Amino acid sequence: MDRHLEAFLEMLAAERNAAGNTLSAYRSDLEDFAGFAARHGEALAGARAATLRAYLGSLAAAGRSARTAARRLSALRRFFLFLLREGVRADDPAAELDAPRLPRGLPRLLSEAEVDALLAAAASRPPKEAGLMVAALEMLYATGLRVSELLALKVSALPGDGVVLIVRGKGGKERLVALSDAARDAAAALAAGRSKGWLFPGGRPGRALTRQGFARGLKRVALAAGLDPARVSPHVLRHSFASHMLARGADLRSLQLLLGHADISTTQIYTHVLAERLQRLVETHHPLAQPRATGADRFRDRC
Repeated sequence: MDRHLEAFLEMLAAERNAAGNTLSAYRSDLEDFAGFAARHGEALAGARAATLRAYLGSLAAAGRSARTAARRLSALRRFFLFLLREGVRADDPAAELDAPRLPRGLPRLLSEAEVDALLAAAASRPPKEAGLMVAALEMLYATGLRVSELLALKVSALPGDGVVLIVRGKGGKERLVALSDAARDAAAALAAGRSKGWLFPGGRPGRALTRQGFARGLKRVALAAGLDPARVSPHVLRHSFASHMLARGADLRSLQLLLGHADISTTQIYTHVLAERLQRLVETHHPLAQPRATGADRFRDRC
């Protein structure tokens, strides 16, 4: 591997506490560009801005999505900024590159009724699977946790008689999330008789449940609930939590803290829910939105 890429990944792991999946994504994206640069006679660390621009153009020509190009550009920007700060380069060839325009699609959601159906289906699974899946789904929907945050929980993280859970999120940052009574009871039932170890144990002793293992269980539950498994994922539950909270009166700033977003602009993808709620408020309460009597109506009322 390129020594500069190795140093960059080591920095992300040591200083930014980057997760294994994050490091793998950076490695894959930068190695893809390194192969492109090599075909143009340039090393990864010595690539010119024109080569980076040509690379982004090649992604579009190959039919890659704007999101893929934006992610690759983000990796390149962080890598070359690292080289600049380390004195490996005197310039940053990625600084002047324009990010591709991303479509502003709305997050995929489940309705409240569909979430209820999912929880009911989880409870109807065989006992061992039911306990795990009910606890996982109750906690995901009650807190908006990322699946990586959920599966990293230890039994010792449970709040006991309290309702607040301390979660370690992206970059090692801790935040507080509140558990509903149902989520706390389901988690306590799952952990019954255990004082340590993973809250969601995997098939192998001493190992946590993997994302792949949880995804397989979630697919079985979705089918049992009569839902298309393609519509159901941990991230869809996170989106559903956020949208349903806003629809019931939560504010964006509080939601930002609950979701662990570093920037409120990330939370603003849910503003469509706020817009719908405000429209309903106007239609319900604004005097000009109410049907008004015409002159003929008023004349008939006087008669």
